[in-house]
Amino acid sequence: MQPEQQEQIYFNPWDKAYRANPYPHYEALYGRPPYLFNLFVPMALVARYRDAAMILRDHEQFSSVPPMSPFIQERLDVFGSAPRVVFSDPPVHTRLRRLVSRAFTPRRIRDLELRICEFTSILLDRVAEKGTFEVMDDLANPLPVMVIAEMLGVPPEDYLTFKEWSDRVIESDNTMPGVPLPEPVKDAFRSLRGYFINEIEKRRRAPGQDLISVLVASRDEAEALSEEELITFVVLLLLAGNETTTNLIGNGMLALGHNTGQMLKLARHPNLMPRAIEEMLRYDCPVQSTARYPKFDVTLDGVELKANTVTFVIVAAANRDPEHFPHPHVFDITREPNDHLAFGEGIHYCLGAPLARMEGAIAIGAALKRFPGLRLLNPEQEFTYKGSYFLRGLAELPMSLG
Repeated sequence: MQPEQQEQIYFNPWDKAYRANPYPHYEALYGRPPYLFNLFVPMALVARYRDAAMILRDHEQFSSVPPMSPFIQERLDVFGSAPRVVFSDPPVHTRLRRLVSRAFTPRRIRDLELRICEFTSILLDRVAEKGTFEVMDDLANPLPVMVIAEMLGVPPEDYLTFKEWSDRVIESDNTMPGVPLPEPVKDAFRSLRGYFINEIEKRRRAPGQDLISVLVASRDEAEALSEEELITFVVLLLLAGNETTTNLIGNGMLALGHNTGQMLKLARHPNLMPRAIEEMLRYDCPVQSTARYPKFDVTLDGVELKANTVTFVIVAAANRDPEHFPHPHVFDITREPNDHLAFGEGIHYCLGAPLARMEGAIAIGAALKRFPGLRLLNPEQEFTYKGSYFLRGLAELPMSLG
């Protein structure tokens, strides 16, 4: 690659401007093998769809367990010592996924549908009453946390506290390597753990039908979750389960707001909602990137990735790869096929994908039906993004009710 071509590639997840709109920066990564560079440690960027899909599917060569470093160790120490299903390889991953998959059985998801509709109706009633709609505060932020609280059997009124803790933890991604985690982040981790340690103890004394009770009751089974694994999973479920769905709703509503023809089409033809959700996931992915680590030296498209190289698989870039998706920058709710990578691939495919799809469809569908004149309050507004580059979510999204 020529030096002037190298200068076109910019990757800095700690740059607010980059986080606000990373998509133009992905263009220089298409049609080329992984891009090697050094940002604190040796790294590789993977943006082509075919390479991203291959790496995500190949857990034999690409590990999900990060190599230990002071930066990683600090986060593990705060989160807890137990392995996490998203950051593990077989056989540990196989055992953990089998156990935690009971959180997302088809029946459990189906049983949540009525409650999701009820929660959505309550939230939209409040919007109608006050006459203004700030999508993030009024719908996208509270709904997923209320649903997770329902699953876990904890009081719905605690969702505000959960969301505050969750937002602090997600913000930790903006802490650059070499910089200690801020104390508020550590406090949020400790608060989450303490809360659920107490809830688990309650279920031991008086079990119910909620997910925590089910997982506590299963601890007598062979290979059941240990105490620390159970705490770690519940905290991870709250963090990952609410933030990604929040971003699906927010990013999806923004895409509709910027593409009024598509919004009108969806309002008139609600049967298109399943395809619309897939396009929202592809077009502005709630999870921009994930990481893998070669277990040994691997050559990919003529580029050698040394063992343990931090390999960023930029799924949001892969979802707009022109080699795979025709007219990738066009938001088209009728797009088919739409084999995006928003939920990953392989053994780490997102367990909560059916729940996220259902929440997004219910929330967005109900908002369009309730407020037929819905539109962006200011289409020219420059939107700001909270949290981290990796979990792409709007800070606010004001819309007019018409």
